[in-house]
Amino acid sequence: MSAQRLRIGLPSGSLQEATFQLFAKAGFWISSSRRSYKPSVDDPELEVRLLRAQEISRYVERGFLDCGITGKDWIEENDSHVVVLADLPYSKATSTPARWVLVVPESSPYRQVADLQGKRIATEAVGLTKRFLAAKGVSASVEFSWGATEVKVPELVDAIVDITETGASLQANNLRIIDTIIESFPQLVGNIDAMNDSWKRNKVERLLLLLEGALNARNKVGLKMNLEAAKLPHLIERLPALRNPTVSSLSQTGWVAVETVIDEKVVREIIPELKQLGAEGIIEYPLNKVVY
Repeated sequence: MSAQRLRIGLPSGSLQEATFQLFAKAGFWISSSRRSYKPSVDDPELEVRLLRAQEISRYVERGFLDCGITGKDWIEENDSHVVVLADLPYSKATSTPARWVLVVPESSPYRQVADLQGKRIATEAVGLTKRFLAAKGVSASVEFSWGATEVKVPELVDAIVDITETGASLQANNLRIIDTIIESFPQLVGNIDAMNDSWKRNKVERLLLLLEGALNARNKVGLKMNLEAAKLPHLIERLPALRNPTVSSLSQTGWVAVETVIDEKVVREIIPELKQLGAEGIIEYPLNKVVY
């Protein structure tokens, strides 16, 4: 067993499944019982800790963790002094960033941030909200919300600051967005001292390369096909590719094999066209990683 280990914090809760799936694509299999915060991983150089995303940046800053994945929002909320290594654009529902938004009921007379001067606002992200209001020159009472924030307006507070990805929940509760406070993707962050350790820094960078490769492969597939060499110029004109497609000669004289990476969403449109251009033996296959 390796004498050195990198201790990494991963988010539990709503982002846990998406994080485990990302690591699996990167080649790391993590398994955890429902109540364990110490999941197992098939890399003896890694120690994984499952923690609330809200806490991870604090534990990284204090050195209890060497690195961790948590939202940009919680790093700023905690005002954590950590090394931001990379954005990791994934989320629990979509590939778009989560947003902390200032929200009022649809029937509210408040239309802009300035209208909330002297009003009451509930949120889990108190620090973010206070700094946002201060930057806008607005003074309001900001209180911590223990959950189900959307039910508190308008009876208990005048507005809320809540997190959303699609906005569907806000619409379902007849809420209207006044402004966006921050857009947030998960980030890989490191402890300052740990990132000055050459072994830990190298381990993190190797891990990051694989995670980014897994993210790059999302919504992309590989295509292989055979083609008469004489028809190749017309096919290449039509074929979208990550770079130029790979072309190699087949054992059959006058034929070539073509291989490329394309967006999955165009496959259903382009395969019939490739067939019409003379391609044969067309194979579509999934990708785990694309490393640029």
